[in-house]
Amino acid sequence: MYTALMQKEHIVKEGVFVPDMNLTYPENPHERMIFPPKIREVVVDEHYPYLMKSFREKFFHYLIYAGIFTIVFPIHWLRYGLKIKGKKNLKKNKKLLKNGAITVANHVYRWDFLAVVQAVATLGRRRVWFPALADNLNTKDAVQIRSAGGIPVPESGMGATRRFNEAFDILVSKKKWIHVFPEQCRWNWYEPIRPFQMGAFALAYRYDLPIIPMAFSYRPLTGWRKLFFKDPLVTLTIGEPILPNQNEKRKEDSARMCTEAHAKICEMAGIIQNGWNASL
Repeated sequence: MYTALMQKEHIVKEGVFVPDMNLTYPENPHERMIFPPKIREVVVDEHYPYLMKSFREKFFHYLIYAGIFTIVFPIHWLRYGLKIKGKKNLKKNKKLLKNGAITVANHVYRWDFLAVVQAVATLGRRRVWFPALADNLNTKDAVQIRSAGGIPVPESGMGATRRFNEAFDILVSKKKWIHVFPEQCRWNWYEPIRPFQMGAFALAYRYDLPIIPMAFSYRPLTGWRKLFFKDPLVTLTIGEPILPNQNEKRKEDSARMCTEAHAKICEMAGIIQNGWNASL
């Protein structure tokens, strides 16, 4: 199941469940394996409204989150048996996290962002924003992504990049929480932790915000779920915050936080030696 370019042997702890879904993964760990069909063409440039301003968008934003809390969370447990561990790491650091935080996790199934939202709800946080691939706004999922808090990453243009950064400046000034999947794209039910990109950690350094590592791991299907589903059950484990060090240079400290977060996520996922390096 592992790709040809993995850096070293992948070793997990005894008892760790590794799902075999008979899927083929790309050799490049940052290459997409899922390409939803395009049904529109959205231009993400300096004129794009990165933050929701219209009444329609704000209405759908609140509607989506109402549905997440009242409908999706129970279905999430029914469908994936979601378990969330390590909530104490949020509760005991409540003061540290009062001005916001950046959560990071491996990106492994369609509802994983919703699991993160459920985890941070431990502290009463009901909404989370996240950078999203701009291409996804051209698909049928555009409304859900946008309404859930997705902010598209512009592919080019200094003006667009400036507007994108300004959106996060505003969110951080309002003490909002941000989630980033540093593997960049989703690989369904992949068990090793792929190399991380630096964006989340550069954001943490820029805004002096804690990084909260979270790890998705799997459990085998049991009981009545075996009659209806094929996908494994899911556990999300929350780790201790990792703090930026403003006395260090941005590049070096971002790399340090990236390495620490990657190692912690591997540990929480039950991985003794990960097949991939922390970054490429």
